[in-house]
Amino acid sequence: MDRRNALAGMVALFGAQVFAPIARAAGLAPGAAIPAIDQGVPSLQVFTPDQRALMTVLCERIIPTTDTPGAIAAGVPTYVEKLLADWALAEDRVPILSGLAEIDARSRQDYKVPAVLARPEQQDALLTLAMNDELPDGEEFFKAFRQMVVVGYYTSEIGITQEREYLPVPGEYNGAFPYSQVNKVYSA
Repeated sequence: MDRRNALAGMVALFGAQVFAPIARAAGLAPGAAIPAIDQGVPSLQVFTPDQRALMTVLCERIIPTTDTPGAIAAGVPTYVEKLLADWALAEDRVPILSGLAEIDARSRQDYKVPAVLARPEQQDALLTLAMNDELPDGEEFFKAFRQMVVVGYYTSEIGITQEREYLPVPGEYNGAFPYSQVNKVYSA
């Protein structure tokens, strides 16, 4: 399975509300004939080192390491930066960059530390504020950021093979298979 096909499948799950750079990378938007998303370095530097560190920490808060690897191990921060550098227009980057700035400012206000140094439960609270639109343009940031993280994770090798079980040709069909015996969700 290649990443572009996996992206197209993820776009279908999100429907019309998909973040524009994801649609471009999946080849579902005009002018999307660009090399595969996971090849090469980003064409421009999207984040400052502090923004990159915060974005990385927040990726891991959205899909943390549990009994399976989290977002960082799956390379999601690199995917997010590549997506924003090579498939996003300048206006697509605005909610992400401003959202990171708002989260950091709120962390400094509430916790007296930069968001990247906040405790995990504080970072979760900051993401919840964004999700509930309790930060300026927080909901716009959260929806776009979460989509990038989820798509990046579930189109990565780790997401496809360790979080889910990849069966290119599933076994026989059993319409009466007990749901209680399902161990993993399968991706194809």
